[in-house]
Amino acid sequence: MPSNRRYGDPAELPPRIPLFPLEGALLLPRGALPLNIFEPRYLAMIDHALTTDRLIGMIQPLPDQDDHTNPALYGVGCAGRITQFAETGDGRYLVTLTGICRFRLQGETSGDSPFRVGSADYATFAGDLALEPDSTSVDRSALLATLRRYAERNNYAVDWQSVNKAPTLALIDALAMASPFGPREKQALLEAPDPATRAEVLVAIAEVEMAGDTAAGGGLQ
Repeated sequence: MPSNRRYGDPAELPPRIPLFPLEGALLLPRGALPLNIFEPRYLAMIDHALTTDRLIGMIQPLPDQDDHTNPALYGVGCAGRITQFAETGDGRYLVTLTGICRFRLQGETSGDSPFRVGSADYATFAGDLALEPDSTSVDRSALLATLRRYAERNNYAVDWQSVNKAPTLALIDALAMASPFGPREKQALLEAPDPATRAEVLVAIAEVEMAGDTAAGGGLQ
């Protein structure tokens, strides 16, 4: 989902950003993440964002925690801009975030808001703001070969005609965001420094999962 607002430099992004901790949710720069918002504190967060810079920090909680209200968070998230918004009539918001730039969480700021607010450092990920990051070093053939084997192994229906036509960068990001992997794997995909590395991480995770399936099945193919 394209955004009307272009950010050319990390200094244009806010140093404080509302945080939306959501396990298993992966937002990447230029990616689109639909959200169904219903908890009061996150409804308030959306209201706040709509009246300010429309930016939300998507970030995952660390896994295996007992505190589900204010869990500890991973150190890297992604700022997303609200590019679609609708009210449902039953108290929910339907929102689409478009990824802008990843950030390192430098801590949280206290205040009277019902939602969490983080101090964000975007400098490490300034390359996310490029119009078209370099994807020329991506091994597209290896990525597609692994995707085909993974889809066949798991009986996933794939529109291969669309996949083959998709630009490499869009394909990598779409595969990463839609992948059925766990929180740790999603975080590794988020933190990959560039498209080529993200493609390699995708391949490696899929290969590990397929190897585990084979071992669990006694080596049967």
